[in-house]
Amino acid sequence: MYKKIAIPILSLMFATLIPNMVSAETVMKKVARTGVLTAGTSRDALPFAYVDSQGKLNGYSVDMLTLIKKQLEKDLGKKIKLQLVGLSPSERINKIVNQQVDIVCDASSFTWKRDKKVDFSVSYGVTGTQLLVKKGSNLGSPESLIGKEIGVLAGTTNEQAIAHVQPQAKLVYFKTRAEGYTALQQGTIDAFSSDSILLEGWLQQQKNPDDFAIVPDRPYSREGIACMVPENNSKFLDTVNYSLVKFMQGFVNGNPRYVTIFDRWFGPQSTVVLNRDLRDLVVETMQLLIEFREEVPKNDL
Repeated sequence: MYKKIAIPILSLMFATLIPNMVSAETVMKKVARTGVLTAGTSRDALPFAYVDSQGKLNGYSVDMLTLIKKQLEKDLGKKIKLQLVGLSPSERINKIVNQQVDIVCDASSFTWKRDKKVDFSVSYGVTGTQLLVKKGSNLGSPESLIGKEIGVLAGTTNEQAIAHVQPQAKLVYFKTRAEGYTALQQGTIDAFSSDSILLEGWLQQQKNPDDFAIVPDRPYSREGIACMVPENNSKFLDTVNYSLVKFMQGFVNGNPRYVTIFDRWFGPQSTVVLNRDLRDLVVETMQLLIEFREEVPKNDL
């Protein structure tokens, strides 16, 4: 009789433990086992991450993911496949928490709320929150936003920045940046808020860029761009950070390989040409970050 009772109890115990054992697998162990790094990124965050004319995910952040993949191959001693998954901003955190992606690199910024669910890498870029408006608009100052309809993506730092700078602005929510840009063009909102570099990227791709403006001159906020990884994955985060610091150190020191990567997206002939102030800010941020860390050995650059 005791054996008959014990068997179902043991079965229930194993059924409970097995999912927990699977969920406890670290990213490093998972990648070592499968040979695949599953990475989330944006479909519409040019130049960080976007779908290009060939239908492939491409961009500055995708290049960072490629560097991380190569470092993983060194650390694990085996070839790794980088599997990219296009995500909307609202999907990013849940996909990481539910182990559907191992990492997200796009145009993500640190917040304490997000940090409770995921861990952040070092910042490898800098941006801020600004508004895209039609030319001739008088929007820009916090006071000018009172009662105005400002398009935002839910759950983004842009939403937080606008709500902070002017609580009396009327936030209008969109699922994608494309919807927000269209709404502005059609005149159903007064402005669309996003990251400075993303707005520059959109504007520089338009046939009629002079019909729009990015305001104010000084962004409402300054934010670092970082990758997000699942919590409790310190070894994987070490690899991610090492890859990003190695890139930044190489770029600041003029290593042609890394300068080429940066200039592909932000150089004079690139997809998005950064204005001098923003480019200087990016470089200064990189310099500060690498100064507080031990140099990556030259033979590993």
